[in-house]
Amino acid sequence: MFDSTKQTRHFLVALAALAFEVWAHGGEEHGHDKPAPATAVPVSEVRTAGRIVLEEPVLRLPDGRVFVPKSVQRQWALRTAIARQGEFPRVVELNGRVVADPNAGGRVQTFQSGRIEAGPNGLAVLGQQVRKGQILAWLQPATTAIEHGTQQSALADIVGQEAVLQNRLARLRQLAGSVPQKDIEQAEIELKAIKTRKSAISGSLARAALQAPVSGVIGTVNASVGQVVDARALVFEVIDPQRLAVEALAYDPLLLDGLARATAPVAGGVLELALVGVGRSLREQAMPIWFRVVWPKSGGLPAIAVGQTLKVLAQISTRESAVAIPAAAVVRNAANERVVWVHQSPESFVARKVRVAPLDGQSVTVSSGLDGGERVVVQGAASLAQIR
Repeated sequence: MFDSTKQTRHFLVALAALAFEVWAHGGEEHGHDKPAPATAVPVSEVRTAGRIVLEEPVLRLPDGRVFVPKSVQRQWALRTAIARQGEFPRVVELNGRVVADPNAGGRVQTFQSGRIEAGPNGLAVLGQQVRKGQILAWLQPATTAIEHGTQQSALADIVGQEAVLQNRLARLRQLAGSVPQKDIEQAEIELKAIKTRKSAISGSLARAALQAPVSGVIGTVNASVGQVVDARALVFEVIDPQRLAVEALAYDPLLLDGLARATAPVAGGVLELALVGVGRSLREQAMPIWFRVVWPKSGGLPAIAVGQTLKVLAQISTRESAVAIPAAAVVRNAANERVVWVHQSPESFVARKVRVAPLDGQSVTVSSGLDGGERVVVQGAASLAQIR
């Protein structure tokens, strides 16, 4: 029984080696010159539950093609797509950064110097949801001892005058009918004026509330409890994460002819951008362009932050004839050249050198090296490039 199993194993190994040799030399002319040998993953045997299973080889042929069996294609999860031939808009690459929509965000600044104190619910922190008018912190005005004493003295004087006027008005009202009405009205006016002065001086001594200008999320916190800040200091910044914008810079205004939609690839997805307008004053020797981030119909935006830099792919009116393929289909070969892998037959792939240009965050256009209608590898192309 043992000899029979051993003979069967030797027979299967020899049969697989013979098939590999015939396949590798198929279609070649056998002359006196020895052909270049094909580099391959050799046939090996694997024992599984008492059976001998031969693994299929992955070969790189002398003409540059790669042979990948169907079983290996499934293991590597190779996916292909058809290259589309057509007229596509030209794309201009711009440098941009994420900014907050000024209509949906705001800043909280101090109007005078003072000391920061915690609000009714504590000091606001990063990422906290706030509503318009909510008190984020208190600002205790900073005054010298002399200024504070002067204000306290003035307030005490006004409080005394208020008490005198109240008593006078009360006596005049008791004598109503025996004293002129104009005296009563004058006393009422004087009392009202003194109360207004008292309120103004008391307000200068009391702490000021730092309130949220809009509803949103706290994006910036530049203060802590007890910190002394100067006038006009930025303490908080409130943004609406669902209403963001992108500001890009164009150094060649001629490229902006017919500018319409744009995209921006970021980690985790692609931002869809809608053009808002183009500035007519140079900034850093470039024209600023304002885009609004379009909220997706399904799902949410990728993780982005205000101030984040990104590359904006803006489409203009000029159109060019090219072949469009997914950006994931383009990989680098050993010579650091851009190539795509074309699926020629069910188990045969070949690399093509291509010249590409961005189309949007997910696709590129190929101007040379690929024809429309060919099937290219869009997933797992890097695994094919590693076969030697």
